Amino acid sequence: MSKHSEACCRIPPVVSEGYEPKGQYIDVDGLKTYVTGPPDADKAILAAYDIFGFFPQILQGADILATGDAEQSYQVFMPDFFNGNPASIDWYPPTNDEQIALVTEWFKDAQWSIHKPKLPGILQAAQKINPNIKAWGIMGYCWGGKMASIVAGDDPGLFKAAVQTSPARIDAEDGARVKVPTMMLASQGESVESVEEYEKSLTVPHHVERFEDQVHGFMSARANLKDGRVKAEYERGYALALKFFHEHL
Repeated sequence: MSKHSEACCRIPPVVSEGYEPKGQYIDVDGLKTYVTGPPDADKAILAAYDIFGFFPQILQGADILATGDAEQSYQVFMPDFFNGNPASIDWYPPTNDEQIALVTEWFKDAQWSIHKPKLPGILQAAQKINPNIKAWGIMGYCWGGKMASIVAGDDPGLFKAAVQTSPARIDAEDGARVKVPTMMLASQGESVESVEEYEKSLTVPHHVERFEDQVHGFMSARANLKDGRVKAEYERGYALALKFFHEHL
């Protein structure tokens, strides 16, 4: 990262419990969407959540992305792809046959091929709400991380930069197709080999880092922000994401 971007961040103190979101929910292309950040921002971030939906930790993350860069604010849009039917956090990680069956059944309606076609319409509708938007980035969490990787290869015209955290189902073949600057912030839940192979496959500007002592979902719903180490790494993850967007978006 450049010295310029190293100095960009002004992340507010992370709230460990009882966070009050700064944004609001509006309709964007028929989907309930959490929107935060300046309504006249000229750059925007599409936040693709994890399977657990609108948890306080991920909403706080969206607010950090919106105003955590002292030199560039973003309007952040987080659509409810699952239409009020997220997975239960009690299912993860599945430890018995019943939980495995519940997760398997739920995932039938969560396939990326079902939801990726919604992205162009969401962006178009968002730009009608804020016509100032000239460039988009995508921030993907777990399930959304896979979405970010796929769309960065299949639809490179939609987003100028992509960030993934704790991405699901890492595949080096996805990485080889990526055509925009990409960041991956992996956790202990993703194998060292899969992360390394993905990084080797990238041919675009990138930053790949594995947070060795953090659980899958450490920047979203599974972040225990009452733990000092988790809180510090959550904050560091968002600082890295902001620096990457600062340089590439």
